[in-house]
Amino acid sequence: MKFGINTFLFTSPFTNESIDLFPKFKGWGFDSVEIAIEDPSHIDPHVIRKALDKSGLKCGSICAAMGPGRDLRGTAEDQQTAITYIKSILDMMPVLGCGILIGPLYSAVGRAELVSKEDYAKQWETVAGHLKMLADYAEKLGLKLAIEPLNRYETDFINTCEQGLKMVNQVNSKALMLQLDTYHMNIEEKDPYQAILNAGSKLGHFHACGSDRGTPGGDQINWERISSALHQVNYDGEVVIESFIPDIEMIAKAASIWRQFEPSQEDIAIKGLKFLRSCLIK
Repeated sequence: MKFGINTFLFTSPFTNESIDLFPKFKGWGFDSVEIAIEDPSHIDPHVIRKALDKSGLKCGSICAAMGPGRDLRGTAEDQQTAITYIKSILDMMPVLGCGILIGPLYSAVGRAELVSKEDYAKQWETVAGHLKMLADYAEKLGLKLAIEPLNRYETDFINTCEQGLKMVNQVNSKALMLQLDTYHMNIEEKDPYQAILNAGSKLGHFHACGSDRGTPGGDQINWERISSALHQVNYDGEVVIESFIPDIEMIAKAASIWRQFEPSQEDIAIKGLKFLRSCLIK
């Protein structure tokens, strides 16, 4: 396994100037960085790649920012905006040396409402069609996508591993994988251990943070069972700390982070990485 840190913990938006973070991440012991790209125009991928190489880091993953207006099940305009956004990120990933785009690619975060079974089925087929096209696009570039189930407060569309696997299996592309996140699993899964086992070889990416979205290890998650499950499915991809603090206002609102539940960003990163290495490396 490789261990990474999501840039949302430290900055929003990520820009060319944000490369000053890379030496810190490397100094703390991270293998990679997960860059959250809110707008592709914010960065020059050649500048970012040069800074990564200089720091001895890899861009292990790109985190998609599926905000309002980017929605594969939304209006025709929203669907096209989401497709254009996702394709533009995929186009720059080879320059960044990054192989996987992750996140709730299927919908805008925060869209959570009760819809009829008929409307849900229509949305499902629309999303499946778009993801098939995007997976084909990614595969031609030698890249992968990983869709992330979110908790019920952030989406009504895909909340569980079972739902995510259903979408992955329906699209049926080598380029489309599943991403799991300990925070969301803690809310939505009956048994996170079993969810990881069920994901099996389809598990393409993994987020690790505490049950309160804070530091992994200082919480109620059964990390020994998480570790056991990851090893049983032979997961050897990225394990990324994705936590948030109220200082990053846009993300704090989207993730409902209203209080300072850890001493600092550095505390989450350093203590979290130390714990994950001790728990997950066997």
